[in-house]
Amino acid sequence: MTLRHPTSSPQGALHIRGATRADAPLIFRFICELAEYEKARHEVETTADALADQLFGSNPAAEVVIGEIDGVARGFALFFHNFSTWRGKRGLYLEDLYVEPASRGAGLGKALLIHLAKIAVERDCARFEWWVLDWNEPALKFYESLGAKPMSEWTVHRVDGDALKRLAAH
Repeated sequence: MTLRHPTSSPQGALHIRGATRADAPLIFRFICELAEYEKARHEVETTADALADQLFGSNPAAEVVIGEIDGVARGFALFFHNFSTWRGKRGLYLEDLYVEPASRGAGLGKALLIHLAKIAVERDCARFEWWVLDWNEPALKFYESLGAKPMSEWTVHRVDGDALKRLAAH
């Protein structure tokens, strides 16, 4: 699916395209840049090859779209489906959204979110959701300007690393 921004951006024409296996190094670079922004680069354990296998192998774990400005990749969104037992439908979960700092303000982040919203509607998803770090005020304000609501009554829990192995061993 191609999405053109309804108004011309000072930085050029916007285009959203599906990622391919050849994009794995680009996706990896964007993930590392996002992790750096989130002050967590040291937590990135994957590689471009591992991403290629997980995203473009025989059983893809997620999907990726690339956001371009004038034909140059400037951002990405990685998403997958979850499921709402109460609604009896799948949802679309956005794991990562990233636009290079120099390209922010051109409308690419909004274009990526609109693209994913269209996918969610086309696939009859009950909802479209994502997490945002509580200190990321620019992102929080941006998402709320698009109609997203914070789900403050929910607390995220995670089991990983050694704790995950211990839990699995019970």
